[in-house]
Amino acid sequence: MKTHPQRFEILLVPKFGGDGRATGDTRGALRSAIVVATGETGASGYPRFVGDGMEADIDPVTRSVEALLVDGAELDYGLSARVAAAEDG
Repeated sequence: MKTHPQRFEILLVPKFGGDGRATGDTRGALRSAIVVATGETGASGYPRFVGDGMEADIDPVTRSVEALLVDGAELDYGLSARVAAAEDG
């Protein structure tokens, strides 16, 4: 049985030209947060992860951010979220 990561790093970047999937490139990030699984499912239907002021629903298979709150608010226009593997998890 395959298990999914329980920790991710979310990177907020000023713009994003890729496909929105996982990345190992942390250059250009304006802010980052290590988020951990809560064991709950978010409104999007994906697992909920929280930490460092961010709350996200992340698809653990594609590592796409399906929903995101930063300090309790929606992401500002012009910013995008990337997901990277957490350094120690």
